[in-house]
Amino acid sequence: MVPAARGKRPPSLLKRAVALLARREHSRAELAAKLIRRLDEGQDVAEVDNVLDELQRRGWLSEERYAASVVRSRSARYGDLRLKQELRVRGISKSTATAAVSAASASELERAKAVWVRKFGAPPVNAAERARQARFLQSRGFATAIIRRVIDGLADDDT
Repeated sequence: MVPAARGKRPPSLLKRAVALLARREHSRAELAAKLIRRLDEGQDVAEVDNVLDELQRRGWLSEERYAASVVRSRSARYGDLRLKQELRVRGISKSTATAAVSAASASELERAKAVWVRKFGAPPVNAAERARQARFLQSRGFATAIIRRVIDGLADDDT
């Protein structure tokens, strides 16, 4: 690396973590993985945990804030099931994921209807088309009951 050749010390783990958090929110697991990949010679993995604990103590690293950020950015396209699964994969606890998804600004029914209108806009004309529309919404993580209401046009009664 060039910084060592200039006589400069590489940035500390804390500075690296803060720089990553300045760009966007991270989950603890995600930030830990990035910091571990960037460990310099002589640095221990235990130092990463200490840095993460310090960031959480200062309020700069928050699982709740991260979960809310992910839900806010992806909820217009995906259903509750998919959002919860993505958060779980990214190291967020089940309770935190559930709370973040529950706090979404629009209901799952409203979001499903919006996604369906953008993609299809018209009710299915036959069973094959109905199945295709249902599979699409299911792949986006919407619940079966919600899909049924959207495709059958029952969502219009509530909005």
